[in-house]
Amino acid sequence: MLTPEQQQDKLGLGIDAGGTQTRWALAAPDGRIVAEGTADGLSALQMGSTDGREAVQATFGAIAQDVLAKAVLAHGRVVAVRAGLTGYGGDGGLLQRSLGELLGLDPKAVVLSNDIEIAYLASFKPGEGYLVYAGTGSIGAYIDDHGGFHRAGGRGVVLDDGGGGFWIAREALRHIWRLEDEQPGAWENSPMAHAVFQHVGGSDWSFSRQFIYGRERGEVGKLAIAVAATAERDPAAAAILREAGRELARLAQALVSRFGPRPVALAGRAAELHPAIVETMRAALPPDTRLTQTCMRAHYAAARLAADPARCAN
Repeated sequence: MLTPEQQQDKLGLGIDAGGTQTRWALAAPDGRIVAEGTADGLSALQMGSTDGREAVQATFGAIAQDVLAKAVLAHGRVVAVRAGLTGYGGDGGLLQRSLGELLGLDPKAVVLSNDIEIAYLASFKPGEGYLVYAGTGSIGAYIDDHGGFHRAGGRGVVLDDGGGGFWIAREALRHIWRLEDEQPGAWENSPMAHAVFQHVGGSDWSFSRQFIYGRERGEVGKLAIAVAATAERDPAAAAILREAGRELARLAQALVSRFGPRPVALAGRAAELHPAIVETMRAALPPDTRLTQTCMRAHYAAARLAADPARCAN
């Protein structure tokens, strides 16, 4: 006779951690998603400071509490974790131990990688195509037939990440304040400026300064939603979104030039902000490029990989 523990589904936990939001899912061995949830955004880069480590630990704690409760409801137990974290560079010992302790697992059962690797496997099999991901930041990715990871961009919001949510927010604030330098009060005639100032708290420079320099990058990236909402009424907003599309096309073209023509998938919440982004990206790519926009769920892919490591999720 099987023990109650043996009768439980052995579940895989998948985590997709981005700067704006962290999503998780539980998968059964057959690939069924049995539960999912969300938590605050986080980045592996936060591990470089005491405050950042505390924030990551708090988010992991909230996820673990929710996951364990829902695993019980699903008549299963978590046996493995596959987590994709933005900013992850390979030194994940502390993160593995933290998640393992919270979930009652050996740290070896926790596999960490860059969030884009998980996103790629949610869209393509290795060697099949190129992923351009536009969230808070942006990156182009290709995993070759041998499992090698190749990137274009993804260098961080301070250096680049063109076409991502932070970049859109920064470009909007830059446009608004440069125009204010030349024509004080011009913002009053700009729908984009009105939306932006409402989001940051006011029209005085102090509000913009505190927002762009004092908030986490994921919070700043959310300002892109306000920019996109005014694109039909403000030519400046529309121009920024079109330029975002060209920036994303550059990432795809860089990979095509290095590894040859392949299908391109565009994913990420920033890419979904407005049709102008994908339309401009498509127009900027070679005519024979097959571009699709996908609403892939990376946390599902991660959960299925955790439940069955041999699985390459699509």
